[in-house]
Amino acid sequence: MIIFIILAAVVLLYLLAIMPRMGHGKNREPFMDVYYAHRGLHDNEGEAPENSLAAFRKAVEAGYGIEMDVQLTKDKVPVVFHDFTLKRACGKEGKVCDYTWKELKDIGLFGSRQTIPKFEDVLSVVLGKVPLIIELKVEWTELDVCGVVDAVLREYQGPYCIESFNPMVLLWYRRYHNDVMRGQLADGFIKTGEFKGLLYVFLQNLLLNGATKPDFIAYNHKYENNISRRLCRGLYKNLAVAWTIKNQEELEHAKKHFDLFIFDSFIPDEK
Repeated sequence: MIIFIILAAVVLLYLLAIMPRMGHGKNREPFMDVYYAHRGLHDNEGEAPENSLAAFRKAVEAGYGIEMDVQLTKDKVPVVFHDFTLKRACGKEGKVCDYTWKELKDIGLFGSRQTIPKFEDVLSVVLGKVPLIIELKVEWTELDVCGVVDAVLREYQGPYCIESFNPMVLLWYRRYHNDVMRGQLADGFIKTGEFKGLLYVFLQNLLLNGATKPDFIAYNHKYENNISRRLCRGLYKNLAVAWTIKNQEELEHAKKHFDLFIFDSFIPDEK
């Protein structure tokens, strides 16, 4: 009997730990029935590389939603750029936060004529025509990007939501702008070899949801069978976002397990 009570208590605590925000479903309506172009509709070997104004224009013209990444420069200017370092995309040393906006603004992306854009300039291209999934890049505890981006977005008229791998971003939004739709990014960290301690066990299994209360879970589609992810969608009816779909076959399979889809490297068939 005691063992049964202990097991029941453990299960209850687990279900409470992974419980996302409930009763916020109306906010998801502008985001449904749209495919999301990963970092814009991009080609890193052409003149519309990832997270460039050209890639975002192409996505808007094609009617796709957009997933993008935002972080701060040394002088706290929000820019759209994925990696913390400049090496892969720009062939430069150092992190984005090591450079001022003046130093960054003319650096080319992937050898193209496109340069790192300001976040405000991207919003001026989109103009609310398609929904946005905005990933906030926070390496550790430097949460300044939350307040800076939030201030910009309070003036923006289009549909957007926030996501991050860092649960502190979701906690920030829960405290300071709870109306904003927010999502927890997650991956099979242990299986991918990115395991870096106990925190990654919590993140992989969504055990901080009880504190951060995400409106959606954006999970690596390769790990669709993660039990916590499946319970969030099945038991709690939480919105499930798949990243990053690389071909039509993956997309068709993911439709059985997810609700929204971030794609890259191909053009999806029409819905």
